[in-house]
Amino acid sequence: RRRARLVSKDGRCNIEFGNVEQSRFVFLIDIWTTILDLRWRYKMTIFISAFLGSWFLFGLLWYVVAYIHKDLPEFNPSINHTPCVENINGLTSAFLFSLETQVTIGYGFRCVTEQCATAIFLLIFQSILGVIINSFMCGAILAKISRSKNRAKTITFSKNAVISKRGGKLCLLIRVANLRKSLLIGSHIYGKLLKTTITPEGETIILDQVNIEFVVDAGNENLFFISPLTIYHIIDKNSPFFHMAAETILQQDFELVVFLDGTVEATSATCQVRTSYIPEEVLWGYRFAPIVSKTKEGKYRVDFQNFSKTVAVETP
Repeated sequence: RRRARLVSKDGRCNIEFGNVEQSRFVFLIDIWTTILDLRWRYKMTIFISAFLGSWFLFGLLWYVVAYIHKDLPEFNPSINHTPCVENINGLTSAFLFSLETQVTIGYGFRCVTEQCATAIFLLIFQSILGVIINSFMCGAILAKISRSKNRAKTITFSKNAVISKRGGKLCLLIRVANLRKSLLIGSHIYGKLLKTTITPEGETIILDQVNIEFVVDAGNENLFFISPLTIYHIIDKNSPFFHMAAETILQQDFELVVFLDGTVEATSATCQVRTSYIPEEVLWGYRFAPIVSKTKEGKYRVDFQNFSKTVAVETP
């Protein structure tokens, strides 16, 4: 049967919100996060619209200033007439002057004179507003590019989890690898088992969360994550897997979500990677094939062809 996942294999959360009482305007209060969460096509649409809109709006204002001051050719200004802005002959030239002002191109053909204070004030206002728009939009794009979740795409988990003996104890094992040579600093691995439980009072709790402790041989804190690691959970009397067996695990209804938290070495930004396993992806009586070997030149080689490969072993 098809099982529903809360977390997909690539870490996306499959959940939707319905009948939310709060207004959508609450998302505009935190406009920075809202902009960062937008897809690229919407972000670029806002980016282009913000610049084109501001250029056209101020172009209209510059045209109004020239119209009120009777600087346009249709008013037949005298030879001694000094315009507010030199060489504005219509709406198109006003738009071009607005663009040149806001992006500080400065071709030198159109310029503000000291004739009217309105034009000077409008020039100052547009320059300040242009800097604000540039800072916000360029900062949003830079933050979008450098978001730590992009770093999470270079952390990969094995396709399946396996159950076998390790160190004389029955364990659930998962393999995780860092595809970059740069490290995740202060890495920490843990898990959550999601299942439906019924309380003694008869209440049904969907997506009840049970903590799953994962360790590696060197401990689960501050991992030296330069090569693939095999993390494992010891199945003892305190483990939710203790009452499962090889014959019954496929009849269980659970989802094991695994998290890896760390700090990106290059940017010092925190990063979380997650994946999930359903009963069909937990193989009882298997272990992972070796992946690290040593070359003749003395280097260590990681063969990712065997990253998710499993080998059957004798398991109680």
